[in-house]
Amino acid sequence: MEVPGLAHNITSPLSPCAGMIKDLSLDALQLCERDGSKSQDGSMEALPVPQNIKISNITCDSFKICWDMEPSSKERITHYFIDLNKKENKNSNKFKHKLVAKAVPLPMTVRGHWFLSPRTEYTVAVQTASKQTDGDYAISEWSEIVEFCTGDYSTVHLNQLLAKAEVIAGRMLPLSVFYRNQNKEYFDHAREDQGNMMLQAVKDNSGSHGSPISGKLEGVFFSCNTEFNTGKPPQDSPYGRQRFEVKADSLFNLDTNLYFGDFYCMYTAYHFVILVLAPKGSAGDDFCKGRLPTLDLSNNSFLTCKQEEDGSLVFHHAQDVILEVIYTEPVDLAIGSVAEINGHQLMSMSTVNAKKDPSCKTCNISVGR
Repeated sequence: MEVPGLAHNITSPLSPCAGMIKDLSLDALQLCERDGSKSQDGSMEALPVPQNIKISNITCDSFKICWDMEPSSKERITHYFIDLNKKENKNSNKFKHKLVAKAVPLPMTVRGHWFLSPRTEYTVAVQTASKQTDGDYAISEWSEIVEFCTGDYSTVHLNQLLAKAEVIAGRMLPLSVFYRNQNKEYFDHAREDQGNMMLQAVKDNSGSHGSPISGKLEGVFFSCNTEFNTGKPPQDSPYGRQRFEVKADSLFNLDTNLYFGDFYCMYTAYHFVILVLAPKGSAGDDFCKGRLPTLDLSNNSFLTCKQEEDGSLVFHHAQDVILEVIYTEPVDLAIGSVAEINGHQLMSMSTVNAKKDPSCKTCNISVGR
């Protein structure tokens, strides 16, 4: 059973995060000590306070909640009030989300992409309530405050992003190399301190907030877009004047799995697609299985690898999106070459920890951003 809506006209002086409510005054809704049911001797009979709050089945935009109550008072309960707030605002008096639900069997599912976001810490507290004949409510004291964190996007959500990205990917252009731009110090460090290897780094928090690879997947980041008029990589880069180039088949071949990771923009007309290249059976491949949508190597809208009759491989990339490719294994500098580019270092194009535009209709789905 899902919570039907927000209680925009309900408040309580003992709410842990009470807010200003326009439609109902505080006098119309009081705690049980004032408006509770009276027993035969005239004393107040308080509604039970929920105990041992348990949160389970957490996703990026839903969770299940249940609690313990005194059995003798259950028949008087008609509604539950749930006070839900982002954890960073738990000491604030600003109104967040107070949910009202009819008293249904527990556990109860709370679902709503308009107030739940992925990978976000929340606090929750519960009251029991009894609707009176005059329309007012008798309510219990608040339960203890419980904290939980919502989850990542599931493959269902990622497939929705994938479908949106496919719409704007555009036609395919040929490519022959993957490339990685960095400063001179980066490559010197790789040669002198890392055995001539570019080692994996943890994916930063750029892109969709619910992406399951952010802060978790390790890899070496590459680009592959080419200029339309030359068929070669662009001479400008936001990441450094030194460029490592490697033949495409060194990283992408029939022994590689290709995964869709994310689709986002940064308040600009440019859209980015994150892809993951993982050698079959590698640790990165194991991480991506079940978390990310798998793409057909020879038939997808972003990056393809096709085998010709003579056994050679040909590669193409989408023209209208900027591809960020994560290769999940260390890369030896010896399999490619490093040279200085002639263009500019365009820092404004950097996507390091870039925040996704939550208002873009092209790259957002109906779940937290």
